[in-house]
Amino acid sequence: MQRLLLDLAERSAWTGAQAALGLAATELADIPVWWAAPIALLAASAKSWVAGRLVGRPGTASTLPAAKDPATPPGLGA
Repeated sequence: MQRLLLDLAERSAWTGAQAALGLAATELADIPVWWAAPIALLAASAKSWVAGRLVGRPGTASTLPAAKDPATPPGLGA
């Protein structure tokens, strides 16, 4: 249950950060606010790529360590 709550918190935090980044970018660029959604999606894709290849486990977009990631099969997260 704790791993699930950590995963939920991680996903919520990243979603909020990506939305805020999208809104900040539209404000700084002085463009219509509807551009915030595509910018946030671009940020989400970039985060997933970085997490899956550089900091996370290959094949996942989680930034949690393997031991705390609910997607880790039993016995591999120790």
